Amino acid sequence: MIARMMRDSGTLYLLLAIYFAVNVALRLALPNSLELDEGQQLFLAQWLAVGYDTQPPFYNWLQYGVVQVLGDTVLALSLLKNLMLFCCYVLVGAAAHLVIRNKALAIIAVLGMLTIPQIVFESQRDLTHSVAVLFAASLFIYALFGALKSPNVFSYLLTGIAIGIGMISKYNFALLPAAAFIAILFEAEFRGRLINWRMLLTIIAAAAIVTPHAMWFLDNVDVATGRTLGKLTQDASADRASQITGGLFSLAVAVIAFGSLTVIAFWISFGRRFHESWQASSPWTRLVGRMFLILVVALILLVAFGGVSLIKDRWLTPFFFMLPLYLSLKLDALNQTIGNAPKRFGWIAVLIMIAIPLALFVRVPAAQYLGRYAKLNVPYQPAIEGILASRQARPSLIVTSDMQMAGNLRLNAPGIPVMVPGYERFQKNYAFDATHPVLLVWRDKGAEYAEMPEELRRWHASQVEVGSVEPSEQDIAKPYHYGKPGDVYHFSYAWIYPKAGTQ
Repeated sequence: MIARMMRDSGTLYLLLAIYFAVNVALRLALPNSLELDEGQQLFLAQWLAVGYDTQPPFYNWLQYGVVQVLGDTVLALSLLKNLMLFCCYVLVGAAAHLVIRNKALAIIAVLGMLTIPQIVFESQRDLTHSVAVLFAASLFIYALFGALKSPNVFSYLLTGIAIGIGMISKYNFALLPAAAFIAILFEAEFRGRLINWRMLLTIIAAAAIVTPHAMWFLDNVDVATGRTLGKLTQDASADRASQITGGLFSLAVAVIAFGSLTVIAFWISFGRRFHESWQASSPWTRLVGRMFLILVVALILLVAFGGVSLIKDRWLTPFFFMLPLYLSLKLDALNQTIGNAPKRFGWIAVLIMIAIPLALFVRVPAAQYLGRYAKLNVPYQPAIEGILASRQARPSLIVTSDMQMAGNLRLNAPGIPVMVPGYERFQKNYAFDATHPVLLVWRDKGAEYAEMPEELRRWHASQVEVGSVEPSEQDIAKPYHYGKPGDVYHFSYAWIYPKAGTQ
């Protein structure tokens, strides 16, 4: 397989295109329910803004554009994600062919990304902003390698564009270019590339892209950082020693979880050559290796002095996605024959490309046998259709307490604005009369007659016109998708109407 790709590199990208097309098709074959990030994206796709919440807006902007074309659909969500992931593989392939002499190893550097669970599985299951930052990181590495190998105006400009996109994709992206520029200083062959007038183009391009969101960020620091800092410092109440110990342990676990399968796949494929390659060196291996080292040190410093108590493996994606590229560079620097290793690695890649889409698809109908239902098993569509059918009037606004629910409402009640408390700054005027009620919808993990969340009560008190009728809370239950007989999921809802004479 890899031998054929060596003769025609288009075969590699055709195979990847088919792989991602299959992922889109299988996602469309699953129930009309959304995962956590999918729901958030469809909810926020109602508006175009320079800033939304704790995540930078790049992916939201792209999703907004796709939704304008394809509507509030699962296709709009899945197509964008898979196109971006496909572009990541293409960009890594372009970077690999710039710096790796052996064509087989350049192809393996691309297929090696399939061995990273956080990319091949987690990104398909339910990640969005992480996909955006992976795209930005892939673009950055391609542009950086181009600027270092053959400096020209385009490569420096593209590097700045990549940095700008990365900074409005996820804030932790900043560590990647910082690590790259420090690593370059240690490599005499590349050091002069930083003292170049073209660096002004890099700075200008990055600043032009970042500035609009940066201005919003400065005005909304609490909104932009609150939830993220909360995730990073989950054990803030623990003593300093426990926080540092826990943070370093989570970092070690995250690094192992991120890279172990890749290392195993290379070891199985290359055997003795893989061990020998650890002694091989080139300017490119030293550059990437130092970047890894600097990034690890930066993360350790965040734990030791930044109060970070938890690092998850998927947060390492924009930093260590280069691991297959690095290992391929080491093997290339060894400059020895690699025998049947490409064939063995090709079989590993094919098995993964079959197993992952199958696992992602089968987990939903298999939930009834596993005894644990996934988010896609929740019967949002029949429940929402049942709630809307309970009144002749169509609501002018639906309010719910979380963004996953909000996205599912957008998906299954098209054309009706949806609001979540805390996002009122995006809210437009809406009708409120006998023929245009407001609908509140909530749930509590499928419990019957769930208590209305406090944030919905506060929203009702502060947003709905004075004189509205006190809402009558109701319950609807629908069977899980692929559920066992008798297993149902409950939703609670309340229709809000104005009192007679107050319209």
